[in-house]
Amino acid sequence: MLRGLATVNFYADDVEAAKDWYVELLGVEPYFQSPAEGGPVAYYEFRVGDHQTELGLIDRRFAPPGLPDAPGGAIGHWHVDDVKGALDRLLAMGAEPYTPLTEYGPGFVTASVTDPFGNVLGIMHNEHYLEMLAARP
Repeated sequence: MLRGLATVNFYADDVEAAKDWYVELLGVEPYFQSPAEGGPVAYYEFRVGDHQTELGLIDRRFAPPGLPDAPGGAIGHWHVDDVKGALDRLLAMGAEPYTPLTEYGPGFVTASVTDPFGNVLGIMHNEHYLEMLAARP
């Protein structure tokens, strides 16, 4: 039933500032943008990582009703080769700690931050991810 992440959406009050922050973090420009009707851009989309997973930044005006303002809920973890290095970079860019760097066993390390726009961004070194990637034709 679930085959993999297609798009991860983050909301921001200032979608332009969010776009700039993620351009700096990811080192790429968004490949797609969509203006709000008669207004500025309301959505930016990046393709990220080995599977080109989509990361969408949406103007918070278009968030579902009742979406909490505080960070919380599920944490999606993006694979990184160096969790400590990635965490240090995110904190230097103004992200705030959310969950500490935690090792769950050899090859499994996580941490998460809240970006400057209130979204939880998880990072993880995951041996299963690397095994799956190596097994691809």
